[in-house]
Amino acid sequence: MRLFSIGISLFCISLTTASAALAQQMQSVAGAATPTITLDEAISRAKANEPNFAAAAAASKVSALDRSIARSALLPSVTYHNQFLYTQGTGILVPGNTAGALTTPRFIANNAVHEYTSQGVVTETLGLQQWTAASRASAAAAVAAANLEIARRGLVSTVVGLFYTSLTSEEKVAVAKRAAAEADSFVKQAEQREAVREAAHADVVKAQLQQQQRQRDLADAILQAQKSRLDLGVLLFPDPRSPYTLTTAAVPPLPARADVEAAAAQHNPELQSALASLHESRLGVTAARAAYLPDLGLNFAYGIDAAQFATRSPEGFRNLGYSASATLDIPVWDWLSTQHKVRQSEILRDAARVALTATQRQLIARLDEFYAEATTAHNELQSLDLSVQTATESLRLTRLRYTAGEATVLEVVDAENSLTTAELAREDGTVRYRVSLANLQLLTGTI
Repeated sequence: MRLFSIGISLFCISLTTASAALAQQMQSVAGAATPTITLDEAISRAKANEPNFAAAAAASKVSALDRSIARSALLPSVTYHNQFLYTQGTGILVPGNTAGALTTPRFIANNAVHEYTSQGVVTETLGLQQWTAASRASAAAAVAAANLEIARRGLVSTVVGLFYTSLTSEEKVAVAKRAAAEADSFVKQAEQREAVREAAHADVVKAQLQQQQRQRDLADAILQAQKSRLDLGVLLFPDPRSPYTLTTAAVPPLPARADVEAAAAQHNPELQSALASLHESRLGVTAARAAYLPDLGLNFAYGIDAAQFATRSPEGFRNLGYSASATLDIPVWDWLSTQHKVRQSEILRDAARVALTATQRQLIARLDEFYAEATTAHNELQSLDLSVQTATESLRLTRLRYTAGEATVLEVVDAENSLTTAELAREDGTVRYRVSLANLQLLTGTI
């Protein structure tokens, strides 16, 4: 018996140390302020630390710049062209030229031995492909924006789960501490009754077994709370071991079904992404078919293209001038490559249409599922509270009956287990409702 008591004492000391370590993380360190984290603050911190969300945000910004680049391609481009061209001469003077004794170049493609070009060039290409490319870039930007919202809601869902899991794990530690204290109290009561010969030694043994189980439950609860805090701390702080406390508002009511359905139809990012993807694939078909049509190229140049880098020639003529050209390229034959590209784009369009219908079906199913889950969890909250109150009163009455010798030790142990089970079920029910409500809010875009 003495060795058993020593073992229990050592086990209690280890639990006290672990509990103190957890309390040190949950409370302020001497001289340092521990931040109080709300759900909104946790979401904000996670956005700055989560790499997948950062990648989605970068992809959305890049797509927005791609849209600007595609729109810029519809406008005329302006360049200032400068060139010096030297060609070996033939030694034969240009007829009628006396100033500078210019000779003809050996290459007939060039105009003079020394040729200077300094011109401002305006170029514009008009065609259906260019307009379609800009529209496709806008559709791709819409897809990227919807994917960013999907990534944000996925991150929020993760944070909500970790936040309420950590919050509930702390409450479960409190429940485990209360159960352990209740078991300790009952062991003392059983030992006192044994000492006055009002109870058998078997009652003490049974109470000690209950005490040992409650101590193990407390150790497991503390460990789970530490894990939950670290999992959430990874998203919130550079050092996940940083101390912090969690706070939350009262349990919110369940919104009306009609409001949920209306919000889900308007603010669901998966549906918006599928619609934008279908629009982009349709524009892909248009862009592929545009290859059958001609493109009109316009070019205008103003400046110098002469044998002297000057506004006037030695003979006094103006070197400044302009030229303009219009080019119409008509496609004739490309070995059916355009036809195959059109077919490819049509296949992708059909796949996007199937994805859209699948997304719509999933939205309907998830809406019914999430609302039913939230409704059931909400309706059970009052029942869970009532179960805790009933179990508390049952334990109190059973302890009084045991003191009076009218109840057995098994009844007391059963009452203790019933209260602990009811309290843990209430915590699980609360976090279940909060998470299901958050999922419903994420589906409707209200969080």
